Amino acid sequence: MMTHMNPSAIFWPMIFHVILVFGIYILMFVRRKRAVAAGNARVSQFRENQVEPSESLFVRNNLNNQFELPTLFHIGCLGLFATGNVGFLTLGLAWIFILSRYVHSYIHVTSNRIRYRQPAFGLGFLALGLMWLVLAFGLL
Repeated sequence: MMTHMNPSAIFWPMIFHVILVFGIYILMFVRRKRAVAAGNARVSQFRENQVEPSESLFVRNNLNNQFELPTLFHIGCLGLFATGNVGFLTLGLAWIFILSRYVHSYIHVTSNRIRYRQPAFGLGFLALGLMWLVLAFGLL
């Protein structure tokens, strides 16, 4: 017997991405503050945001990354919801995408080892691509 799924459940992965973004903003603030306190940066250099101290460079890069591929994620989730194509598959893919973003971000702001970061990115990329395929086929 198949149980009914609430289509608004697709918003939870979106909310978890927003939580991740806020966490990255906080981490960037903390790392920049430490860089200034240690004398490795000046507050004025953040005005133009051209030179990032090494302590916060990976965090800033990761923050920028959260507004690239994840933009397609949010649009895709809204499209799935609006067209009534939210199901167990799409919800599972959405959670895989978000979990991959958390893993990718953790690696990015710590060791930044491409060897580990790339598979996390690739998994999310694949999950997102499949979400968009489900949306496209759902429109047929």
